[in-house]
This record gives sequence, C-alpha cells and structure tokens, in this order.
Amino acid sequence: MKRLRWPSRLPIDPYILLLLGTVGLAALLPARGTAADVSSGASTAAIALLFFLYGARLSTREALDGLRHWRLHVTVLACTFVIFPLLGLAARGLVPVILTHPLYQGLLFLTLVPSTVQSSIAFTSMARGNVPAAICAGSFSSLVGIIATPLLAASLLGSSGGFSADSLLEIVLQLLVPFLAGQLLRRWIGGFVTRHKKALGLVDRGSILLVVYTAFSEGMVQGIWHQVSPARLGGLFAVEALILAVMLLLTWYGGKALRFGREDRIAIQFAGSKKSLASGLPMASVLFGPQAALAVLPLMLFHQMQLIVCAVIAKRRAQDPPADVTPRGSDAASRTAVGTGTRSG
Repeated sequence: MKRLRWPSRLPIDPYILLLLGTVGLAALLPARGTAADVSSGASTAAIALLFFLYGARLSTREALDGLRHWRLHVTVLACTFVIFPLLGLAARGLVPVILTHPLYQGLLFLTLVPSTVQSSIAFTSMARGNVPAAICAGSFSSLVGIIATPLLAASLLGSSGGFSADSLLEIVLQLLVPFLAGQLLRRWIGGFVTRHKKALGLVDRGSILLVVYTAFSEGMVQGIWHQVSPARLGGLFAVEALILAVMLLLTWYGGKALRFGREDRIAIQFAGSKKSLASGLPMASVLFGPQAALAVLPLMLFHQMQLIVCAVIAKRRAQDPPADVTPRGSDAASRTAVGTGTRSG
C-alpha cells in the first residue's frame, strides 16, 4: 500500500496548529483572576528568556563578517522597515469599509516587525540562493527590529496603540537587555546553546505559546472578539495577500534593477518579503497589553500565508536552468562570509 504524504507544495506548519490549539484553549478556559496574574508573570519571564536565547545564538563574528555584503543587507532592511510600513500606512484607507480600526492596527503592526531567519534560510537554500546572505540578513533584521519596531510603532500608532515612554522602557528592559545579556554571555554559554539547540528550540516555541495563551485569554475576558466577523477576516486575508504579492514582486524585480545576481535576489526575496512570528508575538504582548489578541491575529495569518506561497516559489526557483545560477553583480565575498550560520527568530 502506498504511503500517504502531506502535499509539500502547500505546507501547513504544525506549529500553526499548536498556536490555533492554544487560541482554542484560551477561548474555552481563559485565565482569570489569580491565574491571569500568574500567566502574565510567566509570559513576561518567557519573553525575556526568549530574547536572551536569541542573543546567545547570534554569533557576533558571523554578523560582522556578513557586513561585507552590505548592499544586500541594506536592501532587505529597507524592504522590512521602510517599504512594508508604507504599505501598511496605505491600507489606512480601507478603514472602516474593509477593516475595523483594531484589525488595521494589527495589520500596521505586522508591517513593522522584523524578518524571519529560519524560514528565509530554508527557502533560500531550497531555491539554490545565497544562504550566508540570508542568514546575515535575517539576523540583522531581528537585531535592528528590537529597537526599530517599538520606535516605529510608537511613531505610527501613537496613543491609539497605547504607547508611551513607559512602553518603550518596558521594551528595553524586557527585550533588549536580555538580548544583550545573551550576547555578553555567549562566550561561556554559546557552546551549550549550540549543542542543545533542539531542546532550547522547544523552549522558544513553548514561550511563544504561553504568550499567545496570555494575550488571547485577556482578549476573551474583555470580550474583544465580538469586534471580529467572518467578513472582516475575509477582508483582512485579501489585504494581506495583496501586500505579500507586492513585496514578493518588488523584492525580486527590484533586486534585478539593483543589479544583484540570481542567488542574491533569491535571498533578498525570501528575507525581504517575510515577517517573524517569533519576534512579533512577544513585542505585541508588551506593546498592546490587553489588546494584543487582535494585534497578533494579522501576524499569525500572514505567517502561514507566507510559508505556503514561499514554499511554492522556492520549488520553482530550484528548477531554474543551471545557466541561471551564476550571479551577476554580486559581492563574491558574501559566499564565504559566514559558513553555516545560526538559527533564530
């Protein structure tokens, strides 16, 4: 009998199923009273641990080596923190016809978070692109995002998102300080983190599940889910699909216009068109507080959408003729810049 396989062209990330299960648990058994206080405290500690591990994983030497291909990294950062936010601001015209104001806030926040690392590397490798560049681009984006995302959120969402100087201070204490502590201690704990990266990856994912449970529990207790209808969710899906399509086309053909070679364009496309669920969820819980549930809904939807679409694109890129593999106008130093790199965010 032939063994059935899940279609690889449309991958449903098992972790998304866990996230949806966590949302369901929060809907059925939301944390209240003392349980909510305990859940909130545990979530705060989990976020700090998450960013501490990010700092411990990122090799400072590899990051510095990756700067040799600075044009590519600047291009990815511009896509992530300039073009994406501009698209988010343009979507303001869809309120209230297609999007409610809370959903628009979540959509705009989605456009402000850093790029991914793990899936960008995986898809770049699958498509025979510049993997070292993808590693560095994703890592730089995550690092810059710790500062850029809350600053952009405070500037673009302002008081409507509940931002204040206290919010920014909380971001620094809860995200940046643990990250820097991880970097400082990497000399002594880097080997341990590398040897146990599989087990610590479970800690990462478990931390995010706890953050999701806490955020959605608060949303259930406050009754914010009555603000979302199936029609609004359909509108959100259509808007996000359009944003993803624009970014995929812009990163690919924009890379060509900037005279990057094929391998570099692949890295730019996969690193510059994606958003990190792992970084965005903890930041949203700090920045939005009780409103975090609606704020992270667009990010969770976009995350699964980008995985499905980019998997299809990566498979097609992998079938390009060998003659197209030779890069034109790329920085040859980036080919040997970072070896195999690290995985985070």
